[in-house]
Amino acid sequence: MPIALLALTISAFAIGTTEFVIVGLLPTIAADLGVTLPSAGLLVSLYALGVAVGAPVLTALTGKLPRKILLLALMVLFTAGNLLAWQAPGYESLVAARILTGLAHGVFFSIGSTIATSLVPKDRAASAIAIMFTGLTVALVTGVPLGTFIGQHFGWRETFLAVSALGVVAFLGSLLFVPKDIQHSKPASLLAQARVLGQPRLLLVYAMTAVGYGGSFIAFTFLAPILQQVAGFGESAVGAVMLVYGVSVAAGNIWGGRLADRRGPIGALKIIFLGLAAVLLALTFTAPHPWLVVLTVLLWGAVAFGNVAGLQVYVVRQAEHYTPRAVDVASGLNIAAFNLGIAGGAWGGGHIVDRLGLVHTGWIGALVVLVAYGLTVLSGRLDRQDPRPAVSGKPVHAAAH
Repeated sequence: MPIALLALTISAFAIGTTEFVIVGLLPTIAADLGVTLPSAGLLVSLYALGVAVGAPVLTALTGKLPRKILLLALMVLFTAGNLLAWQAPGYESLVAARILTGLAHGVFFSIGSTIATSLVPKDRAASAIAIMFTGLTVALVTGVPLGTFIGQHFGWRETFLAVSALGVVAFLGSLLFVPKDIQHSKPASLLAQARVLGQPRLLLVYAMTAVGYGGSFIAFTFLAPILQQVAGFGESAVGAVMLVYGVSVAAGNIWGGRLADRRGPIGALKIIFLGLAAVLLALTFTAPHPWLVVLTVLLWGAVAFGNVAGLQVYVVRQAEHYTPRAVDVASGLNIAAFNLGIAGGAWGGGHIVDRLGLVHTGWIGALVVLVAYGLTVLSGRLDRQDPRPAVSGKPVHAAAH
């Protein structure tokens, strides 16, 4: 493995950690800054919104910059955003820090695949992308629970300081080892992206992605307060439960990919969305019982991100048929849809917590995920009427960020 690829993987690890560690720290941050849980939940929403905007818009606007310079600038922005979060004097400045970091996140994953494939021979391109994206999986398994542990024992600000240190390591690795002469084609213009958004069948896939993840994040955003205030766990136990979740996510991603290979994207997505809805509904009843809620979280992780492979393969197949000249754009916009779902879910979850209470996020999230299931059934029905997109295409390696 080229050492430059390791630098990209460390960057992905740092970015994945900073995105999701906030979930384990929401009660701590809310209490320290004197804001409500729904307001703290906006730190998840606005970060995801930064990713959703940064990926398509900033990638298009920075298309002429050399890849190494852009990569280094992104890691500077990422590190600065986390340092600002570390020193944030109040809630508003923490919001600004999260948005800044989200912008860097969106562009990084837009250009990361191109850089990763340039570092290896063509026949190892898919493996290079997969290695880089393992940084995200490892972040969920180790970075998020470790960051939660740091935040609860030394203060939430120190978590962001630790992530900043990772950003510095990633910057130095990229500075020293990523080559200067990375070839790249100019990213799609905003007009080309708008054309993709004019395709109803692709919009349907984006809706499946956004609604499905939105339903899950209605509850997931507030997992830490559910564990503490409803299940009765102490602060220190939240990191351990996040570790259980992360290990389950890693296994679920592999299972979801194999299921998509075996059953096809639509068949796999229907199973996973139904499983996700069932787990979220169960959360409503298991939340007050410590051991049952841990079991629920274990099952939740297995289906939470298991649909990533199916959704990405499916959007590529649809794009190869409906927008063959903009397949990469279509795939990238699905990442934006994923983050729009997170933003909407966290925002909606905040309203539910404010008006109904924490425990109601589960069953309402389940209903939203069932809407995604319905959209998946509709898309499968449309495929049967015009089967070409469903059978064309080739496997792709993808991740949800």
